[in-house]
Amino acid sequence: MKKDIIIGLIVGLIANAIGLFLSATYFGEGEPFMTVVKSAQAEGFLGKLISLGAILNLVVFFIFIQKKQDYRARGVLFATLIVALITFLIKF
Repeated sequence: MKKDIIIGLIVGLIANAIGLFLSATYFGEGEPFMTVVKSAQAEGFLGKLISLGAILNLVVFFIFIQKKQDYRARGVLFATLIVALITFLIKF
């Protein structure tokens, strides 16, 4: 049970990182990833960029629910909550 939650947490954080990379690449218009992240932080919309990356967690969450892997889905939910807290701390 704890192993499945940890797996879901790790998968959720990786999915969020991939989503962040994809959203930074899409909205960065060809700029390198780190340049986009640094300019997003300087302009004050890094939290929004991270939140866009969390959309990929929704896909992973529903995949785990469909496969009846509820504890892994719970781990993805925890990862989403962690990202929400980080986004909140960045904002304030």
